[in-house]
Amino acid sequence: MELESTPLSKKTNSMAPSPPPPPPPPQTSRKRKRNICLVVIAVILGLVLLMVILGLTVFKAKHPVTTVNSVALKDFDVKFNLAKPGVNLNVTLDVNLSIKNPNKVGFKYTNSSALLYYRGQVVGEAPLPASKIPSDQTVTMNLTVTVLADRLISNSNLYSDIISGTLPLSAFTRVAGKVYILKIIKIHVVSYTTCDINIDVLNRSVTKQDCQYKTKL
Repeated sequence: MELESTPLSKKTNSMAPSPPPPPPPPQTSRKRKRNICLVVIAVILGLVLLMVILGLTVFKAKHPVTTVNSVALKDFDVKFNLAKPGVNLNVTLDVNLSIKNPNKVGFKYTNSSALLYYRGQVVGEAPLPASKIPSDQTVTMNLTVTVLADRLISNSNLYSDIISGTLPLSAFTRVAGKVYILKIIKIHVVSYTTCDINIDVLNRSVTKQDCQYKTKL
């Protein structure tokens, strides 16, 4: 009996790995890269457009509102010096102030102060420490403003105002801060409040309070 033998060379060729596929044509590779770049650009433009829409609608910056809720006369002491014509005056006001943040993000403001004016001259001051107001929140502050007697007495109109029975004062506050939209866009905000106050000398009470508000973005 004769046995047929398989050549070794054919067996070796059947077990060899197949050759790698040929590389894609250069035109197909460039087209694929271009498509990837277009997709990346479209995603970036979509994100920018979304941020702009949110910034102009939901996260649109709104000005904080500073309101003087009440002004109370805490201390009022007036004495006339007959030997040497003049007036000794001690005035302390309790001012209830609130700052409302209507934004959907926090409002951070710097150190400020409430100023008290008498006929255009600063005669009192109370500090407003820096703080942060959360979104859609209102912060209330109670300030004590003491009049600087030496500045007040040096004004030539004081004696006649005391005699008339009405002491005109003005309270002014300026609150400056920043609002961050989506933690990227920074907007500076300044809120002003001016209140004209009349104090009745005999009754030692506030008889008039007229406030005006202004905000700059």
